[in-house]
Amino acid sequence: MADDATLSEEPPKKRSKLPLLIGVVLMLILGGGGFYATYSGLLFGAAKTDAKPVEGAPGPADIAFVPIQALVVSLGPESKSSHLRFSAQLEVDHAHQASVTALMPRVLDVLNSYLRAVEPADLENPSALVRLRAQMLRRIQIVTGEGQVRDLLITEFVLN
Repeated sequence: MADDATLSEEPPKKRSKLPLLIGVVLMLILGGGGFYATYSGLLFGAAKTDAKPVEGAPGPADIAFVPIQALVVSLGPESKSSHLRFSAQLEVDHAHQASVTALMPRVLDVLNSYLRAVEPADLENPSALVRLRAQMLRRIQIVTGEGQVRDLLITEFVLN
């Protein structure tokens, strides 16, 4: 009986390595093709180095920066920090630089009022800076008039 059992068992068949080989070859071909498409700019529209400026778009000569005097705002007793030191610059067109500079006392007033009204927890949250910047820019644009100020560039935002 033992002889019959050993004779009837066949050695297990080896699996073919053809599917694995085909998978590796396809992976290399597709990976290389994806790299080439991205590198050459066919995919995701890579920027070209010979790009020309768009007509009517402001260049560096058309932009001026108006500094905002540094503000020190005292925070309430429930805050971890006692003071906020804030300074920034306003990005304006050269044509509007004088008028924005003339309105700087109003800009300082609106910024000081807003920063004193913000909850200390919002000031301490690092992800809130984008929202705070947008709120301050909108208030500055209302004070100076639409189209006068292009952007608010925060140069210092220190809690101590």
